[in-house]
Amino acid sequence: MEFCDLNCAFASWAKDNGLDGSGSCRTFQAIYCTKMGRHVHKNMPCPQKEKLQEASRSGDEEGRAF
Repeated sequence: MEFCDLNCAFASWAKDNGLDGSGSCRTFQAIYCTKMGRHVHKNMPCPQKEKLQEASRSGDEEGRAF
């Protein structure tokens, strides 16, 4: 099982101020997922990242390897 973190090709810092405290320090709980088009909880199970890893193991080039 893979989890959401900033090592994912689809992950970026949360942009909204005050959303999760990431504007003031890096003890954040939200990550913006470009694949899902919304904020997600950091460290939640991530089926998208799991699919990317499976594709990279099989030789498919649908994203970066983790």
